[in-house]
Amino acid sequence: MPTHYQGTPEEILALDTFIKLTRALNTMLNRVAAYDTLGDLTVSQFGVLETLLHLGPLSQTEICVKQLKSGGNTTMVVDNLEKQGLVRRETSVEDRRITIVHLTPAGDTLIRDVFPRHAAAITAEMSTLSAQEQRQFGALCKKLGKGK
Repeated sequence: MPTHYQGTPEEILALDTFIKLTRALNTMLNRVAAYDTLGDLTVSQFGVLETLLHLGPLSQTEICVKQLKSGGNTTMVVDNLEKQGLVRRETSVEDRRITIVHLTPAGDTLIRDVFPRHAAAITAEMSTLSAQEQRQFGALCKKLGKGK
């Protein structure tokens, strides 16, 4: 559904494009969720575990940056993962103000089990686009994300 806003041609084009982007993302997220790849993990918990799997131990601040989440949100997610025994916190020896988050063996096992299924679901959904279209779309998203 296009915008019903009666603005300038530039505004109408921008709003229509934004609506299409938002609808496509939400639709794809819903389809990926239907694969039920995450089990009992929330999307945020999965994101933290996946980040730690691929990048190794990180400070909570680094996790915030990688996940594009606030400090408060990341603290809550890490708290819950710690309660489940999936991560552990350790005070940095170089700077006691910094807390480093590590995967526990249970967390490592879980994310290594979940990630391949999740990657397969995303790959299946992205197959709507050819490899070249995926590269073009990725470049456009990167450009849009960087702004001017």
